[in-house]
Amino acid sequence: MAVHTDDRLVEHLAAWREAGRKAAVATVVSTWGSSPRPAGSMLIVDEEGQMQGSVSGGCIEGAVIREAQACMAGAPPKLLEFGVSNEQAWDVGLACGGRVQVYVEAVA
Repeated sequence: MAVHTDDRLVEHLAAWREAGRKAAVATVVSTWGSSPRPAGSMLIVDEEGQMQGSVSGGCIEGAVIREAQACMAGAPPKLLEFGVSNEQAWDVGLACGGRVQVYVEAVA
């Protein structure tokens, strides 16, 4: 039987937590337009910035990892929104257009 990507992410997350490593989960909650990952796509991050999974195919992962690390350091969970905008043009954006919302939270 094939192991699904989500199952592999859960296995990685469990192994990290078992080893005493902090971790966070980022989940795509909504998309609009040509977002490269559908709702439900997940990215897990450990305290060192190691990651598994994807929420955008590479467009926003760096920004999501920074927010995940902030959550692991005690910041509250956060709903992030990315898209094509003047405010995000020099920081991060979806090169393919569209919008994506990603919920980031630390794993207890």
